[in-house]
Amino acid sequence: MFSWLGKQSGGRERGGGTDVVQTVTGGLRDLYLRKLLPLEEHYRFHEFHSPALEEADFENKPMVLLVGQYSTGKTTFIRYLLEQDFPGMRIGPEPTTDSFIAVMYGESEGNVPGNALVVDPKKPFRKLGRFGNAFLNRFMCSQLPNEVLKSISIIDSPGILSGEKQRISRGYDFCQVLQWFAERVDRIILLFDAHKLDISDEFSEAIKSFRGQDDKIRVVLNKADQVDTQQLMRVYGALMWSLGKVIDTPEVLRVYIGSFWAHPLRNTDNRRLFEAEAQDLFRDIQSLPQKAAVRKLNDLIKRARLAKVHAYIISYLKKEMPSVFGKENKKKELINKLPEIYIQLQREYHISAGDFPEVKKMQEQLENCDFTKFHSLKPKLIEAVDNMLANKIASLMNLIRQEESNMPTEMVHGGAFDGTMAGPFGHGYGEGAKEGADEEEWVVAKDKPAYDEIFYTLSPINGKISGISAKKEMVTSKLPNSVLGKIWKLADCDGDGMLDDEEFALAKHLIKIKLDGYELPGTLPSHLVPPSHRKPFQTAE
Repeated sequence: MFSWLGKQSGGRERGGGTDVVQTVTGGLRDLYLRKLLPLEEHYRFHEFHSPALEEADFENKPMVLLVGQYSTGKTTFIRYLLEQDFPGMRIGPEPTTDSFIAVMYGESEGNVPGNALVVDPKKPFRKLGRFGNAFLNRFMCSQLPNEVLKSISIIDSPGILSGEKQRISRGYDFCQVLQWFAERVDRIILLFDAHKLDISDEFSEAIKSFRGQDDKIRVVLNKADQVDTQQLMRVYGALMWSLGKVIDTPEVLRVYIGSFWAHPLRNTDNRRLFEAEAQDLFRDIQSLPQKAAVRKLNDLIKRARLAKVHAYIISYLKKEMPSVFGKENKKKELINKLPEIYIQLQREYHISAGDFPEVKKMQEQLENCDFTKFHSLKPKLIEAVDNMLANKIASLMNLIRQEESNMPTEMVHGGAFDGTMAGPFGHGYGEGAKEGADEEEWVVAKDKPAYDEIFYTLSPINGKISGISAKKEMVTSKLPNSVLGKIWKLADCDGDGMLDDEEFALAKHLIKIKLDGYELPGTLPSHLVPPSHRKPFQTAE
């Protein structure tokens, strides 16, 4: 079926055809090694953009990167998700986390220092060695047996301060490290404190280093329980304004508002909002294992497009260089004309401007290169990548869909995620259409006297009102006809086109549910079925 994937071990035949058992990650790795890596190596892609991918990059679990200024609650957020401390954890109002900490699953608790971590072939961090000892001394892996970490890994980053001083004292390129992680993680979470919305120079640069990874970014406005509703509206507006100046994208980033720690809320006015936001964030994180293969495929496509553009740039510079005299002057001229070269290549090869690397950064990197050692354009290498993008990727996408349909949905479990799944403290329990689910008395009964007064003003005949009479009352809710039509269908339990007093009361109850901001059920839950309709209704089902 997929000739570029490996055969079953031993080349066994089953049912007259080759059994494909290699995983999606194996297929991705095979594509990269055979199609994309030769192009990257030929045009020195790894010196300019990103190191070569290794087996661990394809096999690793989904990773979540947390970034924020000091005291925004990054480490506390991890503690909140795991519901236990992890080795190396320090929490305080002052800048406490001064290292990158990879929180990962392990059979026993312990720390692995950075220098040992980058030589472990089973971990996806080997290429971080190029940032030197200044970084490796500030990098560690915290391992512990935790159910959440069986599905995802979490990267905690140092708290960011403002000013030039800290950038110099780090001893390594902080933004380059963040960019390295951003290219490999599945989710980037930017944390903000409701009391500290200013984006410092270094934080601004850090966010800009995520260029091209906008689809991975989520924003968390933490400690939102420390302000009242009016202040929260102003804080949210100020945050969106600040982000708009830093993140150059027309789409609005998803911002999750709440208080992400296991302590009582200081202000409970927005409790329902915080619970809904936390639930949305949990769902987003829980879906990462299921989407991991698609994310790796997407990253490989982005990498392939950049590698192609890089090849065109390098080969063009090689072609324009003189063979004998004036090489240095020509090199300076080409570097200065790089923006014009970009436009020329866009037109010649029909490439989108968004696929090109940042001009200033490319100009700085080219300053130290000998253009005469660059290679000319090799069409076969470009064709191999074009073929991969046009044909092989589509086949791999089909394989991903087959795996997703044949395997159970993989979700993150354990820690804070289990506390919101079931029981009376699950999100939405006892609210909306679920209200009264665990009560013996019909939940509509408490408001039925008021509904009965309205019912009898609609001139019922033989204890029932017609659809026309019911419509006159129901449209006063100002709900659209599509919603009222669904309510009618749910309330008319016996399907006779008329409503008795209990069915009318049910219709009014469902209208109230919708007006209160809850969704209507697809089918009528058993606890909402009117008492006089329960036996025949259940028999009909």
